[in-house]
Amino acid sequence: MAISQKLLNDGESVVISTRTHPKALLAPLLWLVLILAVVVFANVKIDNDVAGYVAWGIGAVLVVWLVLPPVIRWLSASYTITNRRLITRTGVLVRKGHDIPLSRISDVAYELGLVDRMLGCGTLVISDASTNGRVSLPDIPHVEETQRRLNQLLHDLNDPTGHHDGT
Repeated sequence: MAISQKLLNDGESVVISTRTHPKALLAPLLWLVLILAVVVFANVKIDNDVAGYVAWGIGAVLVVWLVLPPVIRWLSASYTITNRRLITRTGVLVRKGHDIPLSRISDVAYELGLVDRMLGCGTLVISDASTNGRVSLPDIPHVEETQRRLNQLLHDLNDPTGHHDGT
């Protein structure tokens, strides 16, 4: 999941490397269970080999259509915070990347819904000085800790002397 070292600049180090919370896999998991249950039920109720193969074939197509894409998207997406920038990477066939220098970040917030609080994740909302203005990273594990660490990085960037107590 970590970003390749060859993509980092000299003196740059990874502080946080993550992907969306596994909660993103709940819907595909439910689809998988439902598809398997229907196919097994159809196989038991229909006493015909050809119909059984057709049921398994339809089940396989549904799994490829409903289950695999979200799992592959989850596996291929990553969020990395280095001591210099925020790096997002998504996509399989078409890779998309977005880098925001820490010096351009003006605000870091998070949003937690009820389910997010129970599962320990949330949306990290980053405002920057670019034309995009705002980047939302959904379902970040331990979002409060991530926000705290990112705020500390921003503070350290703006106060390179290390005087954090106002002296």
